[in-house]
Amino acid sequence: MLADISTSRLDDRHKALFRFVDQVNHGSPSIRPADLEAVRAAGWDDESLYFAITVCALFNFYNRWIDATGVHALSDAAHREGARRSARNGYAR
Repeated sequence: MLADISTSRLDDRHKALFRFVDQVNHGSPSIRPADLEAVRAAGWDDESLYFAITVCALFNFYNRWIDATGVHALSDAAHREGARRSARNGYAR
């Protein structure tokens, strides 16, 4: 999915959402009402779009904060352990 969403195994509904999130992430000033309508036509409601935009914006904030404050990156082993913990217990702690 990360390499090419169009050839991923995601269904068309989720592909539309992730294309929109990519636009939020890389080109938010270019978003127009037609972009929102396209995602709504794929089956997403305004509440879902609100949450998708919010999650994208928060991750951008966190990444920039971490970069600017010099917080050290986690090791690959720490990322793998975090992934296992999330798979086992869910994302929320």
